[in-house]
Amino acid sequence: MNNVPYKTYLSESELPDAWYNVRADMKKKPAPLLNPATMKPVTASELEHVFCKECVRQELDDNTPYIPIPQKVRDFYKMYRPSPLVRAYFLEKALGTPAKIYYKFEGNNTSGSHKLNSAIAQAYYAKEQGLTDVTTETGAGQWGTALSMGCAFFNLKCHVYMVKCSYEQKPFRREVMRTYGADVTPSPSMTTEIGRKINEEHPNTTGSLGCAISEAVEAASKMPNARYLLGSVLNQVCLHQSVIGLETMAAMKKLGVKPDVIIGCAGGGSNLAGLATPFIGEKLRGENDYRIIAVEPASCPSLTRGRYAYDFCDTGRVCPLQKMYTLGSNFIPSASHAGGLRYHGMSALISELYDQKLIEATSVEQTKVFEAATLFARTEGTLPAPESSHAIRVAIDEALRCKAEGREETIVFGLTGTGYFDMVAYGKFNDGEMDDYIPTDADLAEGFARLPEITC
Repeated sequence: MNNVPYKTYLSESELPDAWYNVRADMKKKPAPLLNPATMKPVTASELEHVFCKECVRQELDDNTPYIPIPQKVRDFYKMYRPSPLVRAYFLEKALGTPAKIYYKFEGNNTSGSHKLNSAIAQAYYAKEQGLTDVTTETGAGQWGTALSMGCAFFNLKCHVYMVKCSYEQKPFRREVMRTYGADVTPSPSMTTEIGRKINEEHPNTTGSLGCAISEAVEAASKMPNARYLLGSVLNQVCLHQSVIGLETMAAMKKLGVKPDVIIGCAGGGSNLAGLATPFIGEKLRGENDYRIIAVEPASCPSLTRGRYAYDFCDTGRVCPLQKMYTLGSNFIPSASHAGGLRYHGMSALISELYDQKLIEATSVEQTKVFEAATLFARTEGTLPAPESSHAIRVAIDEALRCKAEGREETIVFGLTGTGYFDMVAYGKFNDGEMDDYIPTDADLAEGFARLPEITC
């Protein structure tokens, strides 16, 4: 190793005191959410029937660049933040690359992922509003775990609808949620009207995030003193996650290092947005330039093969419509092991940044993802989550490109969770039983055919 430390920590006093809202620096803002009944931009009062009031305010705020982090949230952050920025010396050596590889590690909290950054904020706002119950969806289980933890801290009852294939593949993640006091229902279930309808239309379905969202929203609407909290996709969530990128930027400036390439996995968009938006802000202001790469699963390729159009955010078509890169709200992805990336669309914010060519996108097959995860585990010593391993895959590919071209670039990626609840997936990979399902054009055409016809 040279004089650059293996791990770089900011001090507690350097923890950001405000979240960064990249929309304030965007000349062309993400398109507004639409009310499905009127097809007009949704109002704050309409959203407040579903979400907490303060979350709605943040969701619709396109102009405030920095939004203060409440002191109770900041105090909670201090239990696990600032998180470390790690130099991947051993991975670099294994690859024989001149590239310098760093990763921001968000798996150093009990929930096991970056999701806690927004979960504790939303739980705080729910408690401040006087709510007693919240509902949510979860894919791989990281968000459900994080929100269960946040709700326990603020004494809220948490009701989680977990994508069925993950519910079955990851029973221990489910039990962590229950330990924190949440009730967990596999989705689609037979306990909601929408769940019963989806099961009827798609017998034996493995579920999707879109299905689980529909059920959670319906449940919140029928429960007194409850609201629905979402773990990705929305502007408010991307805002809360910006603490990741703010810390990364501060740590790199402390080291005197400027990244050339920034890489994040992308399912709904909060992971990538959290790491990248502070750097994108510098691009927008003309202060610096970076290559920023979104990595998604080849089995659910919303950015790389989707259409940029208004679509429903959920399979049951009860939520507002969002302009995003989408595969169609009725698209049910294969039961891949990256459960947190199995969403039919992409954040409106990430979609608009991609459409403006401020970020790039690529998709990778899951066997290649697990090859990268295995190499990372054997060299860096941390077993990564399948979702984060998409970013590892492309970080390795970029490092090998630098090796082939003789270029000494600095690569940063987000390692937003650990994989210790994903051993079924690792077992299938180790036994040679993992396959790569990639939807055909005909598969995607079915989803595109049901996109709503909206011209705005």
